[in-house]
Amino acid sequence: MRPILMKGHERPLTYLKYNKDGDLLFSCAKDHTPTLWFADNGERLGTFRGHNGAVWCCDVSRDSMRLITGSADQTAKLWNVQTGAQLYTFNFDSPARSVDFSVGDKLAVITTDPFMELTSAIHVKRIAKDPSEQTGESVLILKGPQGRINRAVWGPLNRTIISAGEDAVIRIWDSETGKLLKEADKEIGHKKAITSLAKSSDGSHFLTGSLDKSAKLWDSRTLTLIKTYVTERPVNAVTMSPLLDHVVLGGGQDASAVTTTDHRAGKFEAKFFDKILQEEIGGVKGHFGPINALAFNPDGKSFSSGGEDGYVRLHHFDPDYFNIKI
Repeated sequence: MRPILMKGHERPLTYLKYNKDGDLLFSCAKDHTPTLWFADNGERLGTFRGHNGAVWCCDVSRDSMRLITGSADQTAKLWNVQTGAQLYTFNFDSPARSVDFSVGDKLAVITTDPFMELTSAIHVKRIAKDPSEQTGESVLILKGPQGRINRAVWGPLNRTIISAGEDAVIRIWDSETGKLLKEADKEIGHKKAITSLAKSSDGSHFLTGSLDKSAKLWDSRTLTLIKTYVTERPVNAVTMSPLLDHVVLGGGQDASAVTTTDHRAGKFEAKFFDKILQEEIGGVKGHFGPINALAFNPDGKSFSSGGEDGYVRLHHFDPDYFNIKI
């Protein structure tokens, strides 16, 4: 399995996202410029210019026509994927950390960071079919808990919003009323900040990764803890295969401690776990810094990882990967 090295970003990667068809890969980094790649050969298609801060997150509509990005420049932007043109800018009073389109792409949830006296917040915006009719008003604003919310995504049928972040508690909110419906049990939940959250392809369960060196699998409706995967380093990114029962965790230590690591090159690996047995089944090495972003192609036949080293590595699986037996 030879990875394709995709060089285009000048700063650490923050997020990777495939479109629904699995032929396009979007990457976000701290260099202000989200980039679009062909997902099969890693060829760079183009960039989306307009942000002037790190871009933390992105999401693409189901028809691959619209991209939404959230950035440290205190905006979230809507883009035309084909032309790279900016369609609309949502302005906030603090950095936009996470963005997620609802099923049907009529709504988007955007989270903003705590800043000065502001607490973190979750904003729900209407996304107009015609960009010229787009407005910036929020349908709903949820004032968040203490600390940063690192990810907020839509729950099943867009009825709920699932959020997770620095206070290590996963919360489920009613997306109509904004009422807090469920909180993860402190006993079984993460002990340190949650860095990442990935939904299964059918949305019935989701995976969280945390600095407490573990990842946990949860039921999207009941918030029941299903599985826990333990590793030996903080987890920055998680994803799961849409095809096989595999979970992938990526991590490393905080950027501030990077100089203290092992001098062996490519020590930072994406670890594969059996989703059901919770056992490690393998790893893919190669990054020269912590892995900050992971994404599985919707067809389950390839995955990509983005590192602190500024590279995106695209891995197409060998045939024998699909026959792994434990």
